[in-house]
Amino acid sequence: MSPRSTSSDPPPRVTARDVAEAAGVSISAVSRTFTEGASVSAKTRERVLEAAAALGYRPNHLARSLMTGRTELIGLVSNHFGNPAFMEVFDLFTRELQARGLRPLLANLGEDEDGSAALDMLRQYNVDAVVIATSAPPARFAASCRAAGLPVMHVFGRAGRSSPVPVVTVDNVAGGRLVAEAMRRRGLRRLAFLGGSAHDASTIDRNKGFAEIAGKLLREAIHAGDYTHEHGRLAMHTLLDRDDTLDGVFCGDDVLALGAMDACRERGVAVPNDVSVVGFDDMPLAAWASYSLTTVRQPIRGMVLHAIERIVAWMDDPAAVPRNKLFSCELVKRGSLL
Repeated sequence: MSPRSTSSDPPPRVTARDVAEAAGVSISAVSRTFTEGASVSAKTRERVLEAAAALGYRPNHLARSLMTGRTELIGLVSNHFGNPAFMEVFDLFTRELQARGLRPLLANLGEDEDGSAALDMLRQYNVDAVVIATSAPPARFAASCRAAGLPVMHVFGRAGRSSPVPVVTVDNVAGGRLVAEAMRRRGLRRLAFLGGSAHDASTIDRNKGFAEIAGKLLREAIHAGDYTHEHGRLAMHTLLDRDDTLDGVFCGDDVLALGAMDACRERGVAVPNDVSVVGFDDMPLAAWASYSLTTVRQPIRGMVLHAIERIVAWMDDPAAVPRNKLFSCELVKRGSLL
């Protein structure tokens, strides 16, 4: 004998068959009503929608994907999930995708040396497209995604002929120039660059622009290895150990810069009176009064929206391959620059 149901049991799930019976139509008519672009009369659509609303029906996306060939899953791939500067990026991507009826599938490249595990997962879930949100993905990861037949866009990558996929990024070289120009105008003469990984495209380009303008004033360049507060703190100690006369340090991102500022506090070095510190990104924490970090602002929202719009258009039309898009940046002046 089957157990009796109680009032605490969850209600049975409403199915397409239930909606079809309530509306007096076929199951296929229900399916067509909830399939974008499918042919269904206005009268039938109205009856189905009314029945669905009354019953609390929600279409089964997995079942629908078997008919349409699309899962509406977008792979969002990164190795910066531990970096607070990227929380805004992930928040924007997930909210904007969901607002368009798409669903993000997150893949973490943190411990995935060649990206093969992430790519396997994306293919197993049959994602419709991939957005890579990092300046330093594994070598050939983007090309491998593209070879798997997926529309792929690389946000924060390096635009150029060598890129196997369309890139949406900020002008990192110009950002480095902005910082060096600001430091020179303020009379700073003993400068250093503190970047993340030596193989990270954004670190390379930001250092390049900074060095172009700093010239012989650039005394030191160091790579912390990763974009974390602790890496920035330790790297700043190393810089000051090498040359305690430095009066200007440009950090490859805000998290490194905050770590560098805390290292200065630990040593009794005043920011900005003894040494000025500038970051890159303009994450919310940079504006906190305890840091008041001068930094280079990336137009994160504009970059994310552009990437989503172009990837959606590409999904709808395989011939609509996006072009690279380079965004400009601006210096945000606060209290950490003399």
